[in-house]
Order: sequence, then C-alpha cells, then structure tokens
Amino acid sequence: MHTTLISAPELQAQLQKEDRPLLFDCSFDLSDAHAGANQFQQGHIPGAVHADLDQSLSDKQHPDGLLAGRHPLPEKAAFVAWLTAAGLNDGQQVVVYDRQGANYCGRLWWMLKWCGVEAVAVLDGGLQAWQAAGYALESGAGRNTRSGATAPLVMRESLVPTLNTASIMAKLGDTRLTVIDARATPRFRGEIEPLDPVAGHIPGALNRPFAANMAPDGKFKSATQLRQEFETLLAGRDPASVVHHCGSGVSAIPNLLAMAVAGMGITALYPGSWSAWCNTPGTPRAKG
Repeated sequence: MHTTLISAPELQAQLQKEDRPLLFDCSFDLSDAHAGANQFQQGHIPGAVHADLDQSLSDKQHPDGLLAGRHPLPEKAAFVAWLTAAGLNDGQQVVVYDRQGANYCGRLWWMLKWCGVEAVAVLDGGLQAWQAAGYALESGAGRNTRSGATAPLVMRESLVPTLNTASIMAKLGDTRLTVIDARATPRFRGEIEPLDPVAGHIPGALNRPFAANMAPDGKFKSATQLRQEFETLLAGRDPASVVHHCGSGVSAIPNLLAMAVAGMGITALYPGSWSAWCNTPGTPRAKG
C-alpha cells in the first residue's frame, strides 16, 4: 500500500497487476479553467480519469459561500458518489498526479484521506517524472465516465484533522497552534494580492511556499531534508500544533504531505484558508 508518495517505476509495476490502482490526473490552472482538461486530452497516463478542481474537487455553490473560501469542499456524500462513478472500488489503491508540482493533485490526495481512504499516493514528480522514465501516454478524453465501481467506496472516519475559521480565531496566540502559510512570500507579506479582496496573512503565521518542498528535478526532497527544514521553520514548536493554509486550501497540501513524508505525522488543514479568513468579519490581518 502506498499512502504518501509513489515513484514512476513503482507505479508502472503496479499497473501491470490485476488489481491495478485507479489513476486521477488533476492538472489545472487557476488562470484558465479549461487548461487542465485540455492538458489531459493532449496526454495523460493510460487509464487515468481527469479530476477537475472546480468541477469535481470543489463545490462553488456551497451554502457557506465566501466563508468557505474560493474552493469550498463538496459534501462528502456527493464526493463519494463522484468517486464511485469514476470507478473507484473500496480498498483499491489510488494514485493522483498533475503537471504543476503536486499543487492540485494534493487536493484529491487529502480529500480521499478526509473520506477515510488510506491507500492513496501522489506520483512523485508528476507527469514529468512519468515521461522522463520513458513510459507512454495516451491522448483523448480518456475514461472520464465509467460504468461505476463494482464494490463502491465505503466512507469511513476522516484520517486528516481540519480546523475552521472560528477554531483558529479561538486559538490565536496559543502555543498549541502553529499556522503555516503556503503562499508565495510577497502574498504572505501583503505586498500583492491577485486573487482575494484583502492582502496580508493570519497574525503569527509562518511562511513556507509550497514549492520549497521540491528538489530541482521536480520530486519531493528527501525525508531527511524535509524534516530538517520543517524543524528549522518550527523552531521548537510541536509539529502536532501545525495547521496548514494557503489562498483556498489547495496549495497548502504539499506542505502537509511533505511533513507526512518527513515522518512528522498528518497535520491539520484549514480548508477555507486566506480566502475564507479575509472574508470573515472580525478576523485580524497582518502584513510584513
């Protein structure tokens, strides 16, 4: 069972087995809602299903509106129904990937854990690593619609902790809360804000842009290096106190995954992130 990362050669070997994993291509572009689907059609790992951030991994009509952030999570039952339609069987290994440094596939990795699925892994290095290893792609629409699962997924207790805006507000300044912000440093400092109505960050937050987890080859850094870097960032704080966030709860997940790879446990996510925080009346904001 693979629960964090899987290499391209490991995935290739798994795909030769009778109980092959189900693949999801999560390629996406925040500036072009159609780019991910177009990239998928141009080339994807054979047998993969496209998972669109806006259409399948979010609920833009969520009743909480802005308070749930720019990418509100769908209701679990609706998400599980989508997984069943995509062909996911209970107990089946899942592998997710993208072309954007695990920025988007991490969302599906986390959401499956949120529904109690342990056997889900991110393809280390993404589609680029698959191609670099010399493995084939297929083009076209792929199998975006399937006949459904023969043994549908059973939703279980979440494997990942979450915090909402009220929970973080109640704990601000408490040593038992360490907020890590995955946005680019200029956004964290409040120098620019291209997506949300207010610039800045949650007071007391630490900044680690999600791309800092990647080595030059596009794969995650070693567990040892990741652990050293997070320990330096935390400066003695308990890893169990960490809650990750970003702009809308998506690009924070590579930090969360990196801490898991480093052996520091599965830490919490604030799914609404800055887009929920800055739209909630009364929340404090900091700059610099």
